[in-house]
Amino acid sequence: MSRKMLILLAAGGSVALLAGALAFQYIGGMLPCVLCIWQRWPHGLAVLAGAAGLMLPGRLWPLLGALGAAGSAAVAGFHSGVELSWWEGLEACSGGSSLTGLSGTDLLNPGLNIAPVVRCDVPTELFLSLTMANWNGLLSLALAGLWLAALRART
Repeated sequence: MSRKMLILLAAGGSVALLAGALAFQYIGGMLPCVLCIWQRWPHGLAVLAGAAGLMLPGRLWPLLGALGAAGSAAVAGFHSGVELSWWEGLEACSGGSSLTGLSGTDLLNPGLNIAPVVRCDVPTELFLSLTMANWNGLLSLALAGLWLAALRART
């Protein structure tokens, strides 16, 4: 398979994962936690690397795409471990510091717009007993493999 086709597939996979996450958030009403948001950013890098790799020559673009996909897989792996209680999550995921500095009056003020805290350690079982973090991790690893194949491809 050609390098451009592999880049197109890999970058398209990141676009699809981002679109799916946004659809679950904005259409399905499933609010993301902090780690869910962090998993999206490396896919953005992969999409940008894909756009550049389709227009510009060089091995840098597939390498950046692979790093983006692998980065998302790493965050997803950490998130999966938090969901399974293998290790502690981040303080921002537990709601521990989100109300710091607010008085009881502030909390009862209906005009105060406090975003709900979505916990990272509460799994969102989705399909085949895997959570969104699990699926993102697995699919991101597959995309990293496509990026590496694009890196090795001659043309």
